[in-house]
Amino acid sequence: MDAYSPPPLWSFAPFVLLLLVIAVFPLVHRLAHFWERNRNKLLVSLALALVTILFYAFVHTGVRDHEHREKLLVGLAAVEQVLHHAVIADYVPFIILLFSLYTISGGILLKGDIPAHPITNCAFLGAGAVLASFIGTTGASMLLIRPVLRTNAERRHKVHTIVFFIFVVSNSGGCLTPLGDPPLFLGYLRQVPFWWTLELFWPWLLLNGALIAVYFVWDTLAYRREEPRDIVLDEIKVRPLSLHGGVNFLWLLGVVACVAVVGNENGWSPFPHAREVLLLLLTALSWFTTPSNREIRQANAFTFGAIAEVAALFIGIFICMQTPVEYLRAEGPNLPLHTPAAFFWATGVLSSFLDNAPTYVVFFETAATLSAPDPISVKIGSEVGHIGAQYLLAVSMGAVFMGANTYIGNGPNFMVKTIAEASGVKMPSFFGYMAYSAAILIPLCAGVMMVFLW
Repeated sequence: MDAYSPPPLWSFAPFVLLLLVIAVFPLVHRLAHFWERNRNKLLVSLALALVTILFYAFVHTGVRDHEHREKLLVGLAAVEQVLHHAVIADYVPFIILLFSLYTISGGILLKGDIPAHPITNCAFLGAGAVLASFIGTTGASMLLIRPVLRTNAERRHKVHTIVFFIFVVSNSGGCLTPLGDPPLFLGYLRQVPFWWTLELFWPWLLLNGALIAVYFVWDTLAYRREEPRDIVLDEIKVRPLSLHGGVNFLWLLGVVACVAVVGNENGWSPFPHAREVLLLLLTALSWFTTPSNREIRQANAFTFGAIAEVAALFIGIFICMQTPVEYLRAEGPNLPLHTPAAFFWATGVLSSFLDNAPTYVVFFETAATLSAPDPISVKIGSEVGHIGAQYLLAVSMGAVFMGANTYIGNGPNFMVKTIAEASGVKMPSFFGYMAYSAAILIPLCAGVMMVFLW
C-alpha cells in the first residue's frame, strides 16, 4: 500500500477563510455593500474553492481511492474524486432539497391578524417547531414569520418574540427528520438511516417545551407592560386566519416520501439522481398547480434571492471543506474528543459562529472514527461502517440546537432578522442577540445535554 499522509493543517485555510468571510463581511459597513450581491458571494466562493482544487492537483501527496483503499490518487485523478464527492454526491442533492422546500413552501400563504395574546404566540412557536421538521427550518420560518409579525403589529414589546421564533422555528424545531435542518440531511447523505432522527424526539420535546415555557412567562410579563390603547387596538383589528395554496402540502408530503425512500442505500433508485429529478418535478408541479400562484408569492414577498445566496456560498463550502474532512478521517482518534459531551460542545460552539451544516460534517467524520468505545452504534451504510449512537446524538443536537446562538449559525436566522427589520421591528445587534442566547438558550442546551448524553 502506498504511504498516505493527511492534508497539512495549512490546507484548511480556504475553508476557514470562507467561513470567516461569511461571518464578518455582513458586519463591516465598508464590506457589507459588496457582500449584498449574490454574484460577489459566488465569485469569492469559487475563488477559494479553486485554491482547494489546486492544492489537490499539485500539492497533496495523494487521496485514498474510494474503490481501492490501498491505492492513492494524485493530480487530476485526485481532483476528479474530490469534486465528485463534494459536488455530485453532496452539494447537488443538498441544494436541490433546499430549493424544493423553499419554493414549495413559498406557495403557501397564511393570512390574517388575530389578537397577540401570549398563548397565541406560543401556538405559533409550537406549530413552527412541528412544521420545521417536515418542511425545513427555512420553509417553516418563511411560512410563519409574516403572520407572527402581522399578529404582533399593534404591540410595542415584540423583539423577544422574534428572538424566540429564531430559537424554535428556525433552529431547534427542525431535528425530527433529515428534511428539518441541513446538517441532518448531510448525515442522511452519509447513510444515516432516514428515521434515525426520531431518536431526537425527547431532546426536541424537552428543549422546545422549555423554550416555549420560558417565552410564555416572558411574553405574559411583556403583555402586561403594553399600553392600554395598543391592547385595545390589537383586540379590534382582527382578521381570521386563512390559508391559501394548501395544495402545496401535498407536494411537501411528496418531498418527504422522495427523501425517505428514493436514492438511499436500501431504497428505490431506478436511475442515478432519481431523487433529485423527482424533487424538481414536485417543485414544478407546485409552481403550476398553485391557484393564484403569482398573487400568493407576491403576498409572501417570495423571491429566489435567498436560495441563490445559499447556492452561491455552499458550492465553495462543500469543496473547501474536503481538506479538513479528509484530515479528520485520518486523525480523528488522536483529537481530544472522546465523550459525547465533548462532541456536543465542540459542534455547538462552532455551529454558533460558522454555518452548522459543514460543522456537522466535520464532527460527524471525526465521531465515525471513534465509534468503538460506544456499545451502541448506528449503521451508516454497508461500505461506510458504524458511528457511536451517543456520538451521533451529540453531534446532531449540537449542530441543530446551537446553530441558534448567533445570527450566522443557520441560514434562516438572518432571513428572519431581515424580514422583521423590514416590518419595523428594531432587532438586537449581533452581540445583543448573543446576550439572549447566552442567557436563555445555552443554559437550556446544557440541561438537555446532561439529561440525554452520557
